Amino acid sequence: MAENIWNAVDAYFDSELNAADPAINSAIDVSAAAGLPSIQVSAAQGKFLYLLALAQGARRILEVGTLGGYSALWLARALPADGQLVTLELNPHHAEVARQNFVNAKVAGLIELHVGPALETLARLRAQRIDPFDLVFIDADKANNLAYVQAALELSRIGTLIVVDNVVRDGLVVSPKPEAAVRGVRNMTAWIGAQSRLAATVIQTVGSKGYDGFLLARVQS
Repeated sequence: MAENIWNAVDAYFDSELNAADPAINSAIDVSAAAGLPSIQVSAAQGKFLYLLALAQGARRILEVGTLGGYSALWLARALPADGQLVTLELNPHHAEVARQNFVNAKVAGLIELHVGPALETLARLRAQRIDPFDLVFIDADKANNLAYVQAALELSRIGTLIVVDNVVRDGLVVSPKPEAAVRGVRNMTAWIGAQSRLAATVIQTVGSKGYDGFLLARVQS
């Protein structure tokens, strides 16, 4: 019953507030046809990321975990004409589907897609001493969440916003026998809580993607 209500509420607000964007909507169909798992953010969550990027005035965005590029499209829509989104994807097939979706949405020129293990790519970006990012969105394998956040912090500036998806995990984050993904969330959360450089909180969410939540952390110093 609860899930039916969540889905209905999401559908209602999507119809009222999230005007259809054919290029973003078609990315879901293209990804499904290519056999990608349907684990991307919901439309409401995509709009949430878009609004966060706008509120940040983000010109440079980092995404860890591209999948078919659905969340990347929302983030790219928030960039100025000279902005850049750097997105990291492990799976070459997923990356190829994402590239197709970027071209279809006419934002390929704003997006730099790296294929390979994200931690290796992040290390390479740090070694290149690239300009810091204004917003970081982490939505990849949860066991490595702490390492992703630590790397993101090194690629940030004061004021950068770091967003991590899937941290509540249907309430399993408080399970007495946590699985690897939950341990990854807990390790990350404990580390962030001990950092004076970061101010953070978690927003629990319900909707078409079930019961989960986002962690938001702002770089303070």
